[in-house]
Amino acid sequence: MSALAAPPPAPPSAPLRDAVESSGSWRITDRIGLAICWFLGLLFCAIAASIVIFMLIEGIKYVRPSLLVTHPAAGFGESDSGGFLDTLIGTVVVALIGVAIALPLGVATAVWLSEYGRPYALARVAEPAIEMIAGTPSIVLALFGSLIFSSPALGFLSRTSGGVVFGRSFFAAGAMLSLIALPLIVGSTREGLQSIPAHVREASYAVGKTKAATIRRILLPTARPQVLTGTMLGVGRIIGDTSIIVILLGATLTLNGVGGVPLLSVLRGTGSTLTSYVYQNSPSGEGNQPTKAYAAAFVLLLIVLVLNGAVEVVTRRARRRTGWSS
Repeated sequence: MSALAAPPPAPPSAPLRDAVESSGSWRITDRIGLAICWFLGLLFCAIAASIVIFMLIEGIKYVRPSLLVTHPAAGFGESDSGGFLDTLIGTVVVALIGVAIALPLGVATAVWLSEYGRPYALARVAEPAIEMIAGTPSIVLALFGSLIFSSPALGFLSRTSGGVVFGRSFFAAGAMLSLIALPLIVGSTREGLQSIPAHVREASYAVGKTKAATIRRILLPTARPQVLTGTMLGVGRIIGDTSIIVILLGATLTLNGVGGVPLLSVLRGTGSTLTSYVYQNSPSGEGNQPTKAYAAAFVLLLIVLVLNGAVEVVTRRARRRTGWSS
């Protein structure tokens, strides 16, 4: 045998668990920090679980099928005040209006910031502006919307009387609620676009596709799960807001259309949503019917949980389908 024979193969590497440093060897300050992190994480989980469990237990005792199909009515007793069908319809209407405005605007903004970014100065200003909108309290947006939609130029979008524009309508509320969903859609869409490898774009350009065609036919379909995730999160924020509903929708007991055109009368009309219904019927509200407040809160919580579950399902499917979406 030659003296220059190949050396024997190296022994297999140790198990991963042996290479991982045990927390027992950490300094005392690091172990205290880890314990605090565990405590805070478990505390937040316990708080979230307590809220959900409490509302489910309290709400399920008072939810009746008749409440979902009965119009609310004025009455002193809970048996005389009907259900909350109008508030369910109002919740759906403002969600549809808000998403119809925020989705195309958010996707277009995300595409512009991620794929173009020109003019550079405007893009630099747009990014913090979107973050500022995300951090603006909804009551500020409500007051801003009231100032805008109360102008005579926009009187056709709400109820008017004697030349006075009230500025309260489903369109006004949905338009301002779209600003709440916009940052979520922009952020999620940008994340999806930026996670697509550069060689995907280069391959599209190599076969003669233009930038616009690449965005429309390749990038946006690939980022569709992130777009849907941002949209569903935005819907959850829209249906959970109260300030904008009370100020710009009027929080009336029933749906009140304006005009004779079916769709336009709804957009110009006033109404209520589940959040304002819960507020009005809480012990501190004007209705003071806590059982119906718990029932409406239970329905609203179920809707939010379904949306959150849909987000998780969409995210997991995206991670299984593409290697760069994880």
